[in-house]
Amino acid sequence: MSVALIDYGAGNLHSVHNALKAAGATNIALTADPDAIRRADRIVLPGVGAFAACADGLRALPGMVEAIEERALRGGVPFLGICVGMQLMATTGEEMGVHAGLGWIKGSVRLLPASPDVRVPHMGWNDVMPTHAHPLIEPGEAYFLHSYAFDGADVLATTQHGGPVTAAIGRDNLIGIQFHPEKSQRYGIALLERFLAWRP
Repeated sequence: MSVALIDYGAGNLHSVHNALKAAGATNIALTADPDAIRRADRIVLPGVGAFAACADGLRALPGMVEAIEERALRGGVPFLGICVGMQLMATTGEEMGVHAGLGWIKGSVRLLPASPDVRVPHMGWNDVMPTHAHPLIEPGEAYFLHSYAFDGADVLATTQHGGPVTAAIGRDNLIGIQFHPEKSQRYGIALLERFLAWRP
């Protein structure tokens, strides 16, 4: 089984690569090549930083968005978006203006509300609470680090940070997680194991 880990300059690539290896992946292509995406059996889109910068970085790779959509949206290959990679699945992101996402899942990524009792960014270990049964998402504790959160359709799990915050979204063969599996110890590795075995 081949796993394409998309390299578009968005950080945390090597830690995600190592986590996929720990989960049992043996054929991981760290790639910016659309043809490698078209050959892959699994696609992983990581991401850290600002929504607009990540969206611009992904679109700056000639043919990359088209290849991902050909393989994941129309080809049914399992797709995993991590942190900003998940957020890019949304219609728009509202960090420093409104910016277009991939538009796969209807919704927008908005700044978390802060208060004297609620700090932003949301950083640290929090419960992942499934809202719908899904073969990849189980109750547990994962590591979060983000200031913006998804608000929209197809929410699979939430966490609590001054109220419910989206922890996972998805439909069909597409899934996105706001938390970092590579920093979530056994919970994160187990999720990646399920992703590698997933037959949506």
